[in-house]
Amino acid sequence: MVSLIERPASLAAIALQQIRTAIIEGTLPIGSALSESQLAASLGISKTPVREALAQLRMEGLVTIVPQSGTFVFTLSAVEVIEICELRQTLEAAALHLAIERNRSQLVDGLAKVCAQMDEARAAGDERTYLRLDSAFHEQFFATCGNRYFADTYGRIVPKVAALRTHLATRPDHTRLSYEEHKQILDAIRRKQEDEVMVILDRHIERTRSAYTRNIEDIAAADSTSRGPPPLAMIGSTR
Repeated sequence: MVSLIERPASLAAIALQQIRTAIIEGTLPIGSALSESQLAASLGISKTPVREALAQLRMEGLVTIVPQSGTFVFTLSAVEVIEICELRQTLEAAALHLAIERNRSQLVDGLAKVCAQMDEARAAGDERTYLRLDSAFHEQFFATCGNRYFADTYGRIVPKVAALRTHLATRPDHTRLSYEEHKQILDAIRRKQEDEVMVILDRHIERTRSAYTRNIEDIAAADSTSRGPPPLAMIGSTR
């Protein structure tokens, strides 16, 4: 039997992964301008694969290309943040209900593993890893709900949600309360208290919504006075 040869990732795919991660982890902040030349230099590749990666990120909603102005990391108004939170509340509650009903043991095991890793990340002061685990916690709902359409739909907003999570990590109380609620959700699932689980989840997502008011027209504009430009060497070279 002939085995398939695994092909290496294309330069465009590598650029896509690196730039997407930089946006999600906040190395490229919300609303920041993007330069094809600078991105290509930091990755050690030509501008062509970077251009392809930016086109894909535009389709994912993480990048905005403004004619005659340039390319920018996405930004959201407060109203858009609220709309995303409403979608999250609906999708996550439905997926979590199904996961509890269909695969509770698997869900508990998955959430417990993530929470244990969260403990380690917090003890080590590793905020970046903790935020990745925060996303992984919520993705467990969809991994165990038994409905791929829920997972596919949620996957469309995960990058923006993760970027917003990083954005809010600058508020220590937000992250601390979020961490405590993760543990509370797991505990309530173990005790088979689904009503309690849903109350905690709703409160958990509501905090992101309440972090903004409708008076904020644009997140990036509101932040512009408190941050400098992103570093040029935001991602490692592919060489």
